[in-house]
Amino acid sequence: MKNLKITVNGVVYDVQVEEADGSAAPAAAAAPKAAAPAPKAAPKAAPQGEPVTAPMPGTILNVPVKAGQSVKTGDVLVVLEAMKMENEIKASRDAVVASVAVSKGESVDTGTVLVTLN
Repeated sequence: MKNLKITVNGVVYDVQVEEADGSAAPAAAAAPKAAAPAPKAAPKAAPQGEPVTAPMPGTILNVPVKAGQSVKTGDVLVVLEAMKMENEIKASRDAVVASVAVSKGESVDTGTVLVTLN
């Protein structure tokens, strides 16, 4: 008799397998006992405020703002290098920086949240 754990569609089953010698008719299989599913990670809380996202993939060259800092329309929030060009991501309105989600040297994809404004 062998005890095995088998995962089917994300559900783990503990099963016992008997090696048959070929002379006896196969026994009726017992219903598999489902193991407790692994707990799922809690979803991250969405940041409050307006997220400022990366318009293109690239590398963060500079983040001249910090959380809690007041910014005015047109102030540079992040400098993003893409295709050998430096792109300044600017504030679209007067606001307070609620959080900074990236750091210098980090690679980002299109749509990655860079900064959140309140």
